[in-house]
Amino acid sequence: MSSLPVIVIGFLLGMLHATDADHVIAVSTIVSRQGNVRSAAAIGVLWGIGHTLTVFVVGGAIILFSLVIPPRLGLAMEFGVALMLILLGLFTLRGVSMWVRQNLFPAPDGSFPGHSHAALATVAHLHTHAHGDYVHIHVHGHGTDDHGHTPESTPQAWLDRKLSNLSAYQRMRPLIIGVVHGMAGSAAVALLILAQIREPLWGVVYLLLFGLGTIAGMMLITSVIALPFAYSVRRFPHLNIWMRLSAGLLSLGFGLYLAYHIGFVNGLFTPNPHWTPG
Repeated sequence: MSSLPVIVIGFLLGMLHATDADHVIAVSTIVSRQGNVRSAAAIGVLWGIGHTLTVFVVGGAIILFSLVIPPRLGLAMEFGVALMLILLGLFTLRGVSMWVRQNLFPAPDGSFPGHSHAALATVAHLHTHAHGDYVHIHVHGHGTDDHGHTPESTPQAWLDRKLSNLSAYQRMRPLIIGVVHGMAGSAAVALLILAQIREPLWGVVYLLLFGLGTIAGMMLITSVIALPFAYSVRRFPHLNIWMRLSAGLLSLGFGLYLAYHIGFVNGLFTPNPHWTPG
């Protein structure tokens, strides 16, 4: 096989791989919290890097050492993707629930959780603002005590205090998710290579180009998905929260479907598992 088909096929299939339903749903859930397209594109790149690392390491080992992944192990890797989608959906729905409680349901004294009476005593309206990269919406007035809480009391600030290094943990989330998805897809990629490429070196080149295509595809996909979220977060906050709710429910529902299908239809939790990489 010449180098040109390897380059073209590897890169294009990598971009196509980025459009798999579980990948799109996962990044949709993540970027639903982003307030700008640049941050979403960075998440797509980091997701793609995590995915590429796993595909390259596992796929390279299969090619170079002729390793064979047992069906139960292959199903277990795909089941990890289902669990990740379920967790992403639950985390997103938890964020939506917190927003609803803080902004739509007043406390018995008529105030909103985390917001002062003075702010509500003035002319109140829905207001969107950011603390660093944490964007949220609440009832807000223009009195002397119009904010209702300090920047240190936001969920993002709580995570910052608990995890100490904000940039590190922000990068870990999409990287870890990409790694998990790479575990589920690496065997299929490697088997495709073994069927078409005789030289191990070209197989490794294929893996690298496949990974670059996946990174580019995920960057484009996350940017496109983030556009409506970034546009609506300040202009149409209630629409934005419905979009986030939809993303969370879709991730949760698809994750539960995958978990059932992998666990019982494909037989991960049965005596006779059957697995077709893909």
